[in-house]
Amino acid sequence: MTTTVPVLIVGGGGAGLSASMILSTLGVESLLVSALPGTSVLPKAHVLGQRTMEIFTEVGVAQAIYERGTPQENLVETGFYAGVRGANPNTGREIGKLEIWGAGNRDPEYIDASPCPTTNLPQIRLEPVLKAHAEQLNPDGIRFNHELIALEQDADGVTSTIRDKASGEQYQVRSWYVIAADGGRTVGKLVGIELQGDRNIMDVASVHMTADLSEVLSDDGVLLRWLANPDFGGTMTGGTLCPMGPDHWGTKSEEWVFHIGYPYGDSDAGDRDKVVARMKSVLGLPDLDAEVHAVSKWTMEGILADRFRVGRVFVAGDAAHRHPPTSGLGLNSAVHDVHNLCWKLAQVLAGQAGDGLLDTYEAERRPVVQRNIANSVKCAMDRFRLDAALGISMDKSAEENWRAIEVIWDPSHPDHAERRDLLNNALAAQSGEFRHHGLEFGFTYSSTAVVDDGSPAPVPIDAVRLYEPSTRPGHPLPHAFVSRAGVRFPLQELTHGGAFVLIAGEDGTGWVDAARKLADSTGIRLVAVTVGADDAELADVRFAWLRKREISRAGAVLVRPDRFVGFRAVGAVEDPLAELSSALERILAVDGFGAGIGA
Repeated sequence: MTTTVPVLIVGGGGAGLSASMILSTLGVESLLVSALPGTSVLPKAHVLGQRTMEIFTEVGVAQAIYERGTPQENLVETGFYAGVRGANPNTGREIGKLEIWGAGNRDPEYIDASPCPTTNLPQIRLEPVLKAHAEQLNPDGIRFNHELIALEQDADGVTSTIRDKASGEQYQVRSWYVIAADGGRTVGKLVGIELQGDRNIMDVASVHMTADLSEVLSDDGVLLRWLANPDFGGTMTGGTLCPMGPDHWGTKSEEWVFHIGYPYGDSDAGDRDKVVARMKSVLGLPDLDAEVHAVSKWTMEGILADRFRVGRVFVAGDAAHRHPPTSGLGLNSAVHDVHNLCWKLAQVLAGQAGDGLLDTYEAERRPVVQRNIANSVKCAMDRFRLDAALGISMDKSAEENWRAIEVIWDPSHPDHAERRDLLNNALAAQSGEFRHHGLEFGFTYSSTAVVDDGSPAPVPIDAVRLYEPSTRPGHPLPHAFVSRAGVRFPLQELTHGGAFVLIAGEDGTGWVDAARKLADSTGIRLVAVTVGADDAELADVRFAWLRKREISRAGAVLVRPDRFVGFRAVGAVEDPLAELSSALERILAVDGFGAGIGA
């Protein structure tokens, strides 16, 4: 038996399920197979950034995620503490706090950047939501417990052999393209893709448990708690405590995940009883009544695929890159991968674009992910800077560590002022993990699918921590609310469903007319509107577009279906139709786009 489908997706995690939903929304048939019997049984990733939630909004699953996720009031800060309970009178004392990822949608810059706030939902709870929605969009196209065992490419497509693990039967899937989102387990190896980078950074043991910690914890606005317990040497070797919900959050969470760092190769990391005992010791709660659901061991690494494409096969998510959990960019990057890839596949499959457009997937995503990995590794290393500022380490005794850390709370100590300055700077360095708006939201693309307008590349104030809106080609479309006939909506919604969008200034009707002629003559999905403070089709409700647009009343920007600017004209041009045709020809990698259309 052979099944024929335009796109085969291998892997049913965050990347694979997102790819399925996006393709369904774009009207592209796909089949997803996963060797696993179901979705994740481990907590794994949990922070979902603004751009990820914009994508989930487009495919219609965002509201269900927000309803199940951490309330904004419990998603405000991360806290560093000297353990939780213990004999020392300073045990559990606060070391410092930092706002995280928009501070529960209170940070004005995050509010200005996107209509979608950051949220938090552990992967063990997220994936069932994604799977249910993917099945709703594609009822016959999601198959778990179906394993890819072979793959062959030819000039016209890919033939994949799949085994139904329940029945043992094998069948073939013939597809034009394959998206490998299988964590690098199978497909990448079959096509010769290698993952390279920093391996074996450290081992981590994660405990997923049900326990009542409401009597020993404070600060309901804190999401992540870093326990720099002097009895255990430092923040990475102490432990990290994160609430899991599902019905209550903050200090009243019913379930928790506790991460403990170990030197790579330490046998204790794989001993369930020792891990649980250490967790209770770090918490200072030897008699904690905890129902342990799972103890998992994993190795922290920062690795990147040498290629993202081999012929008709594309790798995404963990199959293309694996990050330390610091920064929380792994799952978000996976969703961004497939969002970038899927609109391009849709255009090629519809005959609107050439194969060259698919080459821009690697050209655009690989450098972005490389920066994300570098930041995640740096943030992991910055933990040691914090420990040094606190004066604690695994090489010291517990008594020595306590004497060192107590200096930060003792104004009478001669080293107090100096140590507080060191601590303040070490905490500030951690902000690259918890406020990396430039990486998780403001990343930019450079490829043949972006038409350079000749403007100088901006020099960022802080490429990691700050997102600076711009309409320069390659930048994400800046957020602005607009209205038509009294109905207000985010400007970015015009791209939903896979549309290019031409946004012109108040006097840019020539651009709009040209775009509409191209849409009518070529069949490409191209929405064209004027947006402005006056005399425009869409009213600039809060003048955010006027503030960010960087074009004149006669200029225009062309936005790709993934909401990245592909072309910009700051002002009027002599022949808008020729300019726009040329831009689309380059972006879509086709010759003669719109040829023969009269002005």
